[in-house]
Amino acid sequence: MSEQIDKIKELATKAHGDQKRKYSGDPYVTHTFRVADMVEKYGGDKSQIMAAILHDVLEDTPMSENELWMELLTIVDTQVANDVIKLVRDLTDVYTSEDFPNFNRKARKEMESMRMGNISSRSQTIKYADLLDNGEDIMKNDPKFGELYIKEKQNILKYMNKGNSELYQRCLEKVNLFKKS
Repeated sequence: MSEQIDKIKELATKAHGDQKRKYSGDPYVTHTFRVADMVEKYGGDKSQIMAAILHDVLEDTPMSENELWMELLTIVDTQVANDVIKLVRDLTDVYTSEDFPNFNRKARKEMESMRMGNISSRSQTIKYADLLDNGEDIMKNDPKFGELYIKEKQNILKYMNKGNSELYQRCLEKVNLFKKS
């Protein structure tokens, strides 16, 4: 599996190109690698780990779903590729300002939260790891925006509660801790 994971990391690195993390300036994929490590630590399967590494590719890069699928087929079999694509699709924002310009951020985030409540438990587990990693970064580097971010994540966790229960609890604890600080 590690050879496949290494190839998935190479794919994510290629897809994200020169993108950097907003606050640290680190290569963007350092975030997705940390998310994947957390998913693995909390019992994620091979497809979940791969999807965690690729979770922002459709949202934040020019790569299309079909291109991603074709790349995956050079690394894994069709069944795994389909599973990873489904997980990544679940984790890709649907209610964007580009596609829903008549809705403000609050309305879009509410619709996205409700949608996320209906994605698979496996996808929700990845999202918990994503929320934790992003939350730490945002609260450390932009506490003013962090207040809004934490409110949004508190709302999403009301709907999204089917994933790994230990990781879910950790998210709730972090959200509550951040709210107090």
